[in-house]
Amino acid sequence: MDSAGITLAVRHRTVFRYAGAVRNSVNTLHLEPRDFRFQRKLSAFIKVIPATRLRCFDDLFGNVTHHFELGSAHERLEIESMVKVRNLPLYITDRGYSDGLSYYDDPSIRERCWQYLLESRRVSLPPEIWRQALDLTMAENSVFKKAAAIMRWIYEEFTYEPGTTDVETHLEQAFALRKGVCQDFTHVMIGMCRSSGLPARYASGYILTGGGKSLVGAQASHAWCEVYLPETGWIGFDPTNAVLADQRYVKIAVGRDYADVAPVQGSYMGGAGCRMEVEVSVERL
Repeated sequence: MDSAGITLAVRHRTVFRYAGAVRNSVNTLHLEPRDFRFQRKLSAFIKVIPATRLRCFDDLFGNVTHHFELGSAHERLEIESMVKVRNLPLYITDRGYSDGLSYYDDPSIRERCWQYLLESRRVSLPPEIWRQALDLTMAENSVFKKAAAIMRWIYEEFTYEPGTTDVETHLEQAFALRKGVCQDFTHVMIGMCRSSGLPARYASGYILTGGGKSLVGAQASHAWCEVYLPETGWIGFDPTNAVLADQRYVKIAVGRDYADVAPVQGSYMGGAGCRMEVEVSVERL
């Protein structure tokens, strides 16, 4: 991996094909990245067919968000995004590796992280999650080691199996099944981290495959957990692959859980069935 950073290009195409005409389609998109600590946005372009005006704004989490409406009848909707980013080498300070939970006693740190310690729409904190997290982390002194222990446990105990869950699957269902996809693994890790007192948030984006360890989850958008490490800030832990989110990861949006960062989320009027097709490609330039 280039110590000076790498440039990645992503193309994400989603097509909705309806069995009949639909109308009043209202959609919110999280497809354009912003600058993060180890990532710089170089360019971004979003195209919608049928053509319509896109309204752009930053949401409550600072994510670049697009919104559009299609009032007229249509039988097909295509949304395509093309982005380029420059990813810098991941860096964690010594305190990021070694400091414990007492770091979060600082009022300014707690103010920054408090919403990522609470339950959210897709992430609850039931007793069984707390007990499992406690068993895994009680022997570890540092925040980093606690997060890494949770990540490794999910990677070893859960089975990556598309089709067993969907976008509406809750943390508790995935935890009971011990299977699912990256979204489920991420929700479980977030819940276990929050139960252990670690601020954790949901990150969505893409991963580059090829070279070294093959990463799972590159067929579409990917998800991983971010933990706020002492002195370092938000660092990604990917329980689907048991690795840190390094230069191979393109981060698009962050939030409390999937509901805050869905790439495409919307509704329409009409009783016609819908078939969705998704194509994602990530390449190094």
